[in-house]
Amino acid sequence: MAAERGARRLLGTSSFWLCCLLLLGRRAPGAAAARSGSPPQSPGSGVRTFTPFYFLVEPVDTLSSRGSSVILNCSAYSEPSPKIEWKKDGTFLNLVSDDRRQLLPDGSLFITNVVHAKHNKPDEGYYQCVATVENLGTIVSRTAKLTVASLPRFASQPEPSSVYAGNSAVLNCEVNADLVPFVRWEQNRQPLLLDDRVIKLPSGTLVISNVTERDGGLYRCVVESGGPPKYSDEAELKVLPDPEVTSNLVFLKQPSSLVRVIGQSAVLPCVALGLPTPTIRWMKNEEALDTESSERLVLLAGGSLEISDVTEDDAGTYFCIADNGNETIEAQAELTVQAQPEFLKQPTNIYAHESMDIIFECEVTGKPAPTVKWVKNGDMVIPSDYFKIVKEHNLQVLGLVKSDEGFYQCIAENDVGNAQAGAQLIILEHDVAIPTLPPTSLTSATTDHLAPATTGPLPSAPRDVVASLVSTRFIKLTWRTPASDPHGDNLTYSVFYTKEGIARERVENTSHPGEMQVTIQNLMPATVYIFRVMAQNKHGSGESSAPLRVETQPEVQLPGPAPNIRAYATSPTSITVTWETPLSGNGEIQNYKLYYMEKGTDKEQDVDVSSHSHTINGLKKYTEYSFRVVAYNKHGPGVSTQDVAVRTLSDVPSAAPQNLSLEVRNSKSIMIHWQPPPPATQNGQITGYKIRYRKASRKSDVTETLVTGTQLSQLIEGLDRGTEYNFRVAALTINGTGPATDWLSAETFESDLDETRVPDVPSSLHVRPLVTSIVVSWTPPENQNIVVRGYAIGYGIGSPHAQTIKVDYKQRYYTIENLDPSSHYVITLKAFNNVGEGIPLYESAVTRPHTDTSEVDLFVINAPYTPVPDPTPMMPPVGVQASILSHDTIRITWADNSLPKHQKITDSRYYTVRWKTNIPANTKYKNANATTLSYLVTGLKANTLYEFSVMVTKGRRSSTWSMTAHGTTFELVPTSPPKDVTVVSKEGKPRTIIVNWQPPSEANGKITGYIIYYSTDVNAEIHDWVIEPVVGNRLTHQIQELTLDTPYYFKIQARNSKGMGPMSEAVQFRTPKADSSDKMPNDQASGSAGKGSRLPDLGSDYKPPMSGSNSPHGSPTSPLDSNMLLVIIVSVGVITIVVVVIIAVFCTRRTTSHQKKKRAACKSVNGSHKYKGNSKDVKPPDLWIHHERLELKPIDKSPDPNPIMTDTPIPRNSQDITPVDNSMDSNIHQRRNSYRGHESEDSMSTLAGRRGMRPKMMMPFDSQPPQQSIRNTPSTDTMPASSSQTCCTDHQDPEGATSSSYLASSQEEDSGQSLPTAHVRPSHPLKSFAVPAIPPPGPPTYDPTLPSTPLLSQQALNHHLHSVKTASIGTLGRSRPPMPVVVPSAPDVQETTRMLEDSESSYEPDELTKEMAHLEGLMKDLNAITTA
Repeated sequence: MAAERGARRLLGTSSFWLCCLLLLGRRAPGAAAARSGSPPQSPGSGVRTFTPFYFLVEPVDTLSSRGSSVILNCSAYSEPSPKIEWKKDGTFLNLVSDDRRQLLPDGSLFITNVVHAKHNKPDEGYYQCVATVENLGTIVSRTAKLTVASLPRFASQPEPSSVYAGNSAVLNCEVNADLVPFVRWEQNRQPLLLDDRVIKLPSGTLVISNVTERDGGLYRCVVESGGPPKYSDEAELKVLPDPEVTSNLVFLKQPSSLVRVIGQSAVLPCVALGLPTPTIRWMKNEEALDTESSERLVLLAGGSLEISDVTEDDAGTYFCIADNGNETIEAQAELTVQAQPEFLKQPTNIYAHESMDIIFECEVTGKPAPTVKWVKNGDMVIPSDYFKIVKEHNLQVLGLVKSDEGFYQCIAENDVGNAQAGAQLIILEHDVAIPTLPPTSLTSATTDHLAPATTGPLPSAPRDVVASLVSTRFIKLTWRTPASDPHGDNLTYSVFYTKEGIARERVENTSHPGEMQVTIQNLMPATVYIFRVMAQNKHGSGESSAPLRVETQPEVQLPGPAPNIRAYATSPTSITVTWETPLSGNGEIQNYKLYYMEKGTDKEQDVDVSSHSHTINGLKKYTEYSFRVVAYNKHGPGVSTQDVAVRTLSDVPSAAPQNLSLEVRNSKSIMIHWQPPPPATQNGQITGYKIRYRKASRKSDVTETLVTGTQLSQLIEGLDRGTEYNFRVAALTINGTGPATDWLSAETFESDLDETRVPDVPSSLHVRPLVTSIVVSWTPPENQNIVVRGYAIGYGIGSPHAQTIKVDYKQRYYTIENLDPSSHYVITLKAFNNVGEGIPLYESAVTRPHTDTSEVDLFVINAPYTPVPDPTPMMPPVGVQASILSHDTIRITWADNSLPKHQKITDSRYYTVRWKTNIPANTKYKNANATTLSYLVTGLKANTLYEFSVMVTKGRRSSTWSMTAHGTTFELVPTSPPKDVTVVSKEGKPRTIIVNWQPPSEANGKITGYIIYYSTDVNAEIHDWVIEPVVGNRLTHQIQELTLDTPYYFKIQARNSKGMGPMSEAVQFRTPKADSSDKMPNDQASGSAGKGSRLPDLGSDYKPPMSGSNSPHGSPTSPLDSNMLLVIIVSVGVITIVVVVIIAVFCTRRTTSHQKKKRAACKSVNGSHKYKGNSKDVKPPDLWIHHERLELKPIDKSPDPNPIMTDTPIPRNSQDITPVDNSMDSNIHQRRNSYRGHESEDSMSTLAGRRGMRPKMMMPFDSQPPQQSIRNTPSTDTMPASSSQTCCTDHQDPEGATSSSYLASSQEEDSGQSLPTAHVRPSHPLKSFAVPAIPPPGPPTYDPTLPSTPLLSQQALNHHLHSVKTASIGTLGRSRPPMPVVVPSAPDVQETTRMLEDSESSYEPDELTKEMAHLEGLMKDLNAITTA
């Protein structure tokens, strides 16, 4: 804490002060710290902290009675304790000499023997608590009203009355509102006990419901308000026996408008009298109130409504409706809800320097809207040039001076109450920096944010300060840099200015360093100002320039605003505006300009006027307009008036109601529905509708019905059976009736439908399953003489009783949502009416799997005749079909049965297409209009299921929505990388790491795999990174055999069926340091030293030769490598020529019979690839390729839809290649490929697994001893093919060949050429081939016959991996053209046996030509290397 840091600075002082400061820092701040936002000041910080000073308790409004005692509570917190004083009606009370008022120790005010008389009310009024701390400031509390109950006076008294038993009685006793709490009732001079049947209303009136004979007697009310009780007149209540005759309904007590504050209770009285005894019910804004189930709404005795804990939502119009079966009466009252002021934003503490401008923010709410005033140290802030109210409630203080320090309070007040909130202003010295965090108050870390105090030279005064531009309300100042700093690039400047003769100075800072001009705005015309400029550098503020005296220009004398502007409507289309001559004319007025604008628009129009009034015609009916006037004189336009708003008069509607529809209910009634006219044609408030109807056969006999209010439907009853009727509707305003709709016809039923039994079974049920929903459609029962009220749909997995949904009788389809994919659902459909449910109809369906990629969902339903006509006159479109065009576009087509057969649109109808997706579930519909029978929906999400429906609109009629069609957009490559990539080390295996991630947020399809890139150089080209493929949707992967204590960088890329997405950001991970079990003399040892063995230890003193090219692991390359490489390459060239000659000799001696045997032994899938002999016929020598960089590339294309082409040349250790013994050539004919199944632990990266998906990657090496070897010796004829299989010999090598194989991974090429063999072994962390260096003296002995670790291993013996790789050779850091290295897969056992039986093989001339051309290309590559 700040106090603790201060204590540490004072360790050299006494231990007493140290303990005190530590206790201060550890003391719980409580409410004080919470409100002040600051601990005590830190010694030596130079910043005074804000002092906690606030009210713990404030006085509240109090009601008292004459002669009683009252306490107004008040308590304030501060250190030291504040002095408490009281104000009454704005004047301080002298409590020293007052014997009835005294100040309690906590600051509360105690008043004894309250005085209250007709002409002497010394105690009643508004009280305010004032707290003051010397040398700190003053704060004031909210004001509290003390009300003393007035002398008892009765506004009304009970009167004698008679009432029939069972009815309600009302006895009035109305007194002043402040006396109501003191009113009680007596019956026969005995106190009357109140209960649920006998209540006292808030006005004092007594209500007795369900009167009995015991309620008869003499009643009076008593007021006891401190003095002697005052009694009203007595009135007798007589209870009469029930006459058993009816009487009219009348209100004994009606509700009256009421105003209540949020949280209070409201009682709306309502008592009715009549026979039979009426029942009371309530409505609010035409909605029935449920008083039985509501906790806040209670029906009191007699029918009065009590609302407890009133909220803003309770405001509105309440209707009390009394009904006794014979007649109904109603009364209404308005409930207004008010709210006390409440702070949305309170002022906050502020640090500032002198001359600065500050703003205290204060945002309040309340009902009515509160007014805001500001108080500084208990005194009202009067707005002036330097104290301004901005943005309605905020206080702006301009040009601070030291005396502005103190406490500022925002006081909000309305009719309901008042509230206050305050903040402290502290003005710091100029050499003390303002704390930057937090912005408005200090915390315990404030001292860490203060600007450091540095010492150094301060700038001198700026030179040549001049006013380069002087206007009426602004001045532009310019100056030159100080003489002490002629460049001044890092200097900032402050311009101080004030009015002449005013001590308060303001400041304006330049916007960026080096700027030497500033414009001072908001000045007064014809006023003298004093300016000075001061420069600042990093050490502080320098000298001030000499004062500059400048006078602003006088302002042109323009007219002021025209007073008394008024506007009033003279007709539905005209408004007259009047005004008077401006008071400050400043010259002769030449003319006026009247501006007007329709409310809700931003287009203002104007008209020139020469008089003081003008009438504007041609306005819209019943539309609100705003007007303002600007006076012009010879200098130009003056000040505009305030806007005045007025609405044109109403008129009859100019359009008919919309969407008129008829619904035949039974044989004697028809329901009419309609919508109001368009808002622009209503021309006023719609007060009702006029319905006219007639029989179609008697058009002259018209019946008229009026519907009041905003009702939009009406049931016409008493019609004749089987008769056609015409209907039309017109809207009403107070001005009259508007145009009517066209006549619309409907025919009543011949006979009413039967509802004495349940409906029959629906005639058909169809289901269409989707992935997570099922579309259900049906037709009604064949027997249409039975009433159908609706349909019940049951569904569930295996049973239809899990869920039940009920739909309307007019509905013919329903979509069951949120189902599980690939699940079997049983669905049942039953029709029901008021008697019960009919016989069910069963159907089952299996939802589609998630992988369903169907493009079009076409679903058409032609619903048969329905017994009850659909009220919508237009038929919905049918045959809605969704055709997927791309990942974001779907074409919707449909048919319209209301069009002719050729489906040609000749009228003005249009179609509305709506669509949505259910992911997320709350997605809203989107709509578009079309004038043809198709629409192209674009901008959709990839791989997303959408549902579409269409409706048709013609004039004012619209159809219902059509059946839905569904479509899933095509997939798209992922557009976002995998998320949350993390790398952790595997426990117990420091060389193995685990990579975890989350799928991309925008996968745009099913993720089929991931590719992990990693490298030790984050800035390396992406093709130089090692690739780890991950098949499927796994979200974790292991990578092993990494270098210890090495930083690696990882990126991940997701893929779906469309291709690869973007890469994630690089994530760094450093492998752990080696422990004792991991350390070895040469961790990078290589070669084949036999199973379970390793290379001889070269000793700790051995240092490999240095070169300019090092591997990522630090293995240097010998400077003699280039010479050795040339020798080896020349040797390889010579050997290759010999191989070509030998092959040519052998091939020319083969017969066609041998060729046929060879073809029978090995066939490709398409018959175009042939096996070219066996090891007995051809003995190609081992081709050793020693180079610095080797890479594998795919030829033509990879089976991957989006292959990754990476180029990863990496130097490697000189000991990674094992020399070949000459004895190997003699045993070549005995060598064959040896494939051994090899699987690592789950999700572990293996070499075989990496080759399965990686088109090109680095050759792995490992420090562990080799375990097995692979030898490839067949020839290959590489020809592209769509699908092929590779045939080659395959048997176990009895000697364990010391060579390695390249496993094929491409299905585009076959293997058949002689393959160079290379002896390699896995290494880490970035895989590469190595160039042998000159061996040291006394080289170790190697056993070439020992088995070595395979470069790649097969999953199973007969599992073929087809692949073509390309190795590109480079020397001295330069890349070369690629050289194909083709590796066949193992053939089937049967084919291998057949090939071994063939002792001879031959070549055709065309095959020899192809092979020679390939070898010639290889020789060109080798020659290019040697010439480099």
